[in-house]
Order: sequence, then structure tokens, then C-alpha cells
Amino acid sequence: MRDSLGSVVVGRVFSIRLVGSLIQKRTAPVRPHMPKSAHSIRRMTDPTPYLHFPGTAREALTFYGEVFGCEVRLNTLAEFNRTDGPADAIAHGYLDDGPVALFAADVSGDESPFRCQGMMLSLLGTADPSTLHNWFSALSEGGRVVDDLQKRPWGASDGQVIDRYGLHWLVGFEDD
Repeated sequence: MRDSLGSVVVGRVFSIRLVGSLIQKRTAPVRPHMPKSAHSIRRMTDPTPYLHFPGTAREALTFYGEVFGCEVRLNTLAEFNRTDGPADAIAHGYLDDGPVALFAADVSGDESPFRCQGMMLSLLGTADPSTLHNWFSALSEGGRVVDDLQKRPWGASDGQVIDRYGLHWLVGFEDD
């Protein structure tokens, strides 16, 4: 048997609760336990951007690591035994142990570097207001403020900045 979402139902769990002087009987479907395996589909929690930089991945990841207080992990083309670019170019790098996740590499061969158009990376409510103000300020150094971080008529505060590496950030919070 399948429920309205198409999930397999192997039975029903009954619960009874007292509401005032009425007794309500509720049922809920029981779904079979699905073991995690290489063949099962897991729900994605958050997508992680993987950026291709024009030879500036080391500098960009170092910058983001400083802004967000993350460790920076870098692997060069030489470490990956690749010969399709300069040996010290970044084949794979990422931010580790911090509030923001980013992957990056330097382009090689005829790959094109990323261009950020029509998309923002949102940092809405991801930290306390003081931290978000600091991030906004740091991201704007060498970049361009699109819209100042400010209180809006609806009560929240937000702003937009395009950083020195071309990422467009939306930073905001509910309380100041």
C-alpha cells in the first residue's frame, strides 16, 4: 500500500490523546526502514558551490577563510599528478571547519572560469548581527557594495555585496 506521497506503507500506528473531555484517535503510516547504501537516495541538505577561478583559487580561498574564520585546504595539480596546468595551480581546495562551505579550483586547459550573474549566495540569519556586519564589511573590501547593509521597512536588515572575486552575497538578519 502507498500513502498520498507515494511512500510504501506497511502498517499504521495508532495514538490516542485526550482533548478536553473528548478522546481523539489518530493514525500515522509506518514506512519500512530503508538502510543507507550506495544505491539509496539521500536528501541534499545544502548545495555547496564549486568555483573555477582563473588562476586565483589559492588567493580567493585564503580570503574567504579569513573572512569566515575557516581552515583552508589546498591540493595542487602536482599533488594530484596532473600535468594540464602549472604544477602549483589548485586542483581542489575548500573551506573547512567553519560556517561557510566553498570548493574551488583553478581552471585548466580550455575550461572557463565562473561568472556570477543572476545568483546570490545567501547569508541570511546565519550568524549573530555583529558577525554578519563584520562579514559584510570584509566581503566589501576590494569589492563593490550593491546595496548597503541597512534596516528595511519590514524590520529586517540586509544588504548585498559583490566581493573582489566576483561572488554576489546577500547578508541579513532579523534583529539588530
